[in-house]
Amino acid sequence: VQVVESGGGLVPTGTSLKLSCTVPGRTVSNLAMGWFRQSPGKEREFVAALTQSGDPTEYADSVKGRFILSKDNNKNTLNLHLNSLRSEDTAVYYCAADPSRHYSGRYSALYMWWGQGTQVTVSS
Repeated sequence: VQVVESGGGLVPTGTSLKLSCTVPGRTVSNLAMGWFRQSPGKEREFVAALTQSGDPTEYADSVKGRFILSKDNNKNTLNLHLNSLRSEDTAVYYCAADPSRHYSGRYSALYMWWGQGTQVTVSS
């Protein structure tokens, strides 16, 4: 199963970006989904996650109040809005999905499928 991310890029500090994730052949409302990120020299870390139904959501403290995660069931897409971007948000962002759980949260081991990642670079 493929997980496809899109929307990464190079942006200035303080601006916004939207990342999207789709799982072709699958319905996002039937998947527990989340985003993780990895910066050079660092371990992959949790960013945000939500349930099959899309509510509630959970955020890492480092992005709470700046990032917004949601499912667009009409477009069958998971969206992550990155606002007020900081240089420390620079990373490869990975979308993850699991078909067997209502919610996988911040635990990477609970996600069955992973995307290849999309680069987000925030320039200061």
